[in-house]
Amino acid sequence: MMKTGANRNPGDPEPREVVERTIRVDQAGEFGAVRIYEGQLAALRWTGRSNSETGRRIQHMAAQEREHNKVFDRLLVERRVRPTVLSPLWNVAGFALGAATALMGDKAAMACTVAVEETIEEHYAHQAARLGDDEADLRTTVEKFRAEEIEHRDTALAAGAEQAPAYEALSAVIKTGSRLAIWLSTRI
Repeated sequence: MMKTGANRNPGDPEPREVVERTIRVDQAGEFGAVRIYEGQLAALRWTGRSNSETGRRIQHMAAQEREHNKVFDRLLVERRVRPTVLSPLWNVAGFALGAATALMGDKAAMACTVAVEETIEEHYAHQAARLGDDEADLRTTVEKFRAEEIEHRDTALAAGAEQAPAYEALSAVIKTGSRLAIWLSTRI
């Protein structure tokens, strides 16, 4: 729960700053997720696999991510929060990550999903715990999207993500990159 006034620790961000950071980073993250799935779908088209079971899974997850992104785009405007200046980087990096993992194969694409969604799920859980009752609507949105990110992770695991070549290394690299993107987007 967000601490206010005398209950705040020195160095803790102001409640308004917590909300701004939440909306900024979540909009950036959902935009990045959309770009990852767009990159994966492009690679599946390039390789003639767009109508495969993996293609259908990714299309479903991409549709949900687009809805998440629309919500945070709207919240940026409504709450007058400046977006991260790193959006152009996430545009390119997300697409490249998605395309690269899908070109590595269906299981690598699913491994990418697991790594990203596990990182986002942890991030959303932390955010939901920090948002106070005065931000119940935002907390509900974060919790709803967290549940859908868990669903994406579970879908990817069921599709054999852990069987991807070099799964542990691939997952570690993607999680590290995702955590860095979160940290940067929260602040910049």
